[in-house]
Amino acid sequence: MAFQSYSSTFPQLSSQIDTKTSTFQENLSKWETILHKFDAASAKASSESTSPRAIEKHTARQLLARDRVALLLDPGTPFLELCTFAGHNLKNSSPSASLVTGIGVVSGIICMVLAHIPSLHGGAWNEYTVLKQNRITAIASENNLPLIALVQSAGVFLPQQFKVFHKGGQIFRDLALRSKNGRPSCAVVFGSSTAGGAYHPALSDYTIFVKDQAQVFLGGPPLVKMATGEIAEAEELGGADMHSTITGLSDQLASDELDAIRKAREWILTTSAVHHQYCRPGRVIKCREPKYDVEDLLGFVNPDIRLPLNMMEVLLRIVDDSRIEQFKPQYGNGMITAWAYIHGHLTGVIANQHPVILPNESDKATQFIRLCNQGRNPIVFLHNVTGFMVGLKTERAGLIKKGAQLVSAVSTSTVPHIGIICGASYGAGNYAMCGRPYAPRFLFSWPTSRCSVMGPDQLGGVMETIARRAAARGNRPVVEKELEASVEKFKEQVRQDSDPYYTSAHLLDDGVIDPRDTRDVLGMCLEVVMLDPVVGNAGFQGLARI
Repeated sequence: MAFQSYSSTFPQLSSQIDTKTSTFQENLSKWETILHKFDAASAKASSESTSPRAIEKHTARQLLARDRVALLLDPGTPFLELCTFAGHNLKNSSPSASLVTGIGVVSGIICMVLAHIPSLHGGAWNEYTVLKQNRITAIASENNLPLIALVQSAGVFLPQQFKVFHKGGQIFRDLALRSKNGRPSCAVVFGSSTAGGAYHPALSDYTIFVKDQAQVFLGGPPLVKMATGEIAEAEELGGADMHSTITGLSDQLASDELDAIRKAREWILTTSAVHHQYCRPGRVIKCREPKYDVEDLLGFVNPDIRLPLNMMEVLLRIVDDSRIEQFKPQYGNGMITAWAYIHGHLTGVIANQHPVILPNESDKATQFIRLCNQGRNPIVFLHNVTGFMVGLKTERAGLIKKGAQLVSAVSTSTVPHIGIICGASYGAGNYAMCGRPYAPRFLFSWPTSRCSVMGPDQLGGVMETIARRAAARGNRPVVEKELEASVEKFKEQVRQDSDPYYTSAHLLDDGVIDPRDTRDVLGMCLEVVMLDPVVGNAGFQGLARI
């Protein structure tokens, strides 16, 4: 492979941050509380049981789900856990929605990995388990990743059968489509897997069963006795030996869990993914760390998202060697559009330097998206946007038309999009910055971010105005205390709905991340999306100017 140094390719920009100011130190202090909450939430989401006794009982016989994942991955390689906060603090859910999922390296191959958490209701699927697995399968398919599933599941969590059954069928359809499209899948069965849990290995390309431990059946012994009157032991009904010698559902019989993991690591080396990833075209580019310390983010980023956020300073702590090639730096300067390398990958970046989008910013971003499609550059969107500017001046400047052109460009762009919600992401600004409805390959949030139709104060003000007008039309007096209480209750609901842990719990992003991890998270995502050749929208070919 050819190596290229790009150390002098783009200009190296200088930071204007003074780390000795009182404001910098105050922000550091504020972030301590926020990151403590983040660590506590992460620990709760990563718990594999609500009972220490259940953990003790499980580990006396088997490995924990996260230990299985750790043993599967190549030592010393990163694991990008996805959708960790799925179902977080929601009724009828469980930590991590009873499923560990993420992208890691197995025998040198980048894979999607999922593992049921059997110490939580036997690995049964609740509503958010299904939503999470459907999202994970979509990521794996879109990025052409092999799928390795560490299976041990009781299938549908019966008290939630209505919310699980109908959406759960997509899991099996996706597995069938993976095989049809040549995307390899492997199921390693560690324990009892019933009903839906049985169909997962049955629809996988390759299966590995753990001897005297894996059991796969449509219905366990109690259900069989009730349905047919037959009395059968679990092993004879669906044990690993039976499926290895009689049904052929098992492709490999492992002597224990460690042997099963070893066999999975060997399996990946037999797949088309080896040729796909090892032999992909392209150069390996040397990567330099940013010139400025990532810890500075906690000093100049005020946790109050209503205050300004200098996104250029954020970029200087994310991109390689703090080198950035800006596009139209003197035009529409409320929107940063630039090219930079992130962990060696040439990337387009669109970031909100000011939180409102004006006509020039819209034009500039639209043209830049078209250029990235011509150059086949993935695009990173850094959100801090309250929406498009309203008012007489911008309406007469055609911002609706220009905003529609930007949204259209985002919608029809075919290069990979990756988003980080750093501050606000409100209203149509969220759409213009490729929010979840616009299908970015990956989307993550900072713990101070907010995503909603607009901020709680703005929404509260609108509701108050509507209430006062309704009272005036009906000739009714306004009871100020009642109106104030109603508006405040509504604002509190908006604050809850826009909280990043709440939106992440509903799988409206792929995880909440520490801001200091932004560069590495983007680096892993870019490595994944660049596995396949990037293809730009053919409709953007030719003149990119609007």
